[in-house]
Amino acid sequence: MIPLSILVTGKGTVSERITGRRGRRPSNFTSPLRPIVFWNLTYNCNLYCAHCYINAAPGRGGELGVEDKLRIAEMLWEHGIPHVVLSGGEPLVARGFWEVSERLSELGKPTMSLSTNGTLINDKVASRLSELGFKYVGVSIDSINPELHDKFRGARGAFERAIRGIRVLTDYGLPVGVRTTITRWNVEETPRIVDFTVKLGASRLALYVLDTVGRGALIREDLPTVDQLRWLLDVLVEKAREYEGILEILLVRFNQGGVYLARKLASTREEEGALLEIVGSQGDCGRKAVSIYPDGTVKPCQFIDYITIGDLKKQHLSEVLSPSNPKLKPFLEVHRHLRGPRCSRCPYKAYCGGGSRGRALALTGDFWGDDPLCPLYS
Repeated sequence: MIPLSILVTGKGTVSERITGRRGRRPSNFTSPLRPIVFWNLTYNCNLYCAHCYINAAPGRGGELGVEDKLRIAEMLWEHGIPHVVLSGGEPLVARGFWEVSERLSELGKPTMSLSTNGTLINDKVASRLSELGFKYVGVSIDSINPELHDKFRGARGAFERAIRGIRVLTDYGLPVGVRTTITRWNVEETPRIVDFTVKLGASRLALYVLDTVGRGALIREDLPTVDQLRWLLDVLVEKAREYEGILEILLVRFNQGGVYLARKLASTREEEGALLEIVGSQGDCGRKAVSIYPDGTVKPCQFIDYITIGDLKKQHLSEVLSPSNPKLKPFLEVHRHLRGPRCSRCPYKAYCGGGSRGRALALTGDFWGDDPLCPLYS
């Protein structure tokens, strides 16, 4: 996750609330073995999104029971996890969502965020989220054209319900952000999505470059082009300046975009080095971020679902997040394993980790190969 606004202006919004970090400096909120945890509580969802990384669907089972989830919540506290993002599927339909949230709130750490499609947010939900101390709620909006959003999300009326959810959340004083998956067909709409997000009263926009996992693998032809992504980065620099201190823009699944920005923004070699340190401090799958799946397995992240680094039905989280775990170790030093003709020789590989391993696998056949969506190369 690249903090574009921090790189451009040194100012954030939600990130300052969660991490306390201010200004242009590397993040030490997490560490490689005490990462942010993305906890996918359920495979169940009231929508059927075209790109869903976890293949969520209405009525899909396979999730742990409430007692097991509460036991995992205790593990998060015992291991010293700083922050957990409750996600899914749709977390608000997960078995035991409120029990887990209440337990985490009682423990005090980790602090909590919610990632939701927004369609189930009402006054009762927003009030309870506020009472439990949620630091942030991210709501998915993939187009400001309701018809296109609904088509991507697999349900008529999804856009209208999500927008209503965002407005209810802001009424209750909860920091809200928009989460948008960038594809070939909506990338040119992104500047308007930025403006729309500000008008909604949201304070963060997280832009996820489409990744080839789950149902996303079935729509790889919708991946944006490198030229589109370069154009987007240049536009977002100007948007970050326009909304400095008002809207925080993040890039997700596109760490190499952070390197592009460091080179673009720096006027001296020293400044470039300082910006690259910020990029490198963010981490990625398995380093400063991991994902717990509905069945209790632990993945490097939700975008690498075909590799399991642990199983919380059998192990404690501290055993999984250990330097002695051979399944975790490659992700703590990704740059040492890159072997694509570009990434393996790139002087910036330690900062971006070569981008998405999922796209590398899907598009080159080699997990440790090059992510073709790199703006540093033609």
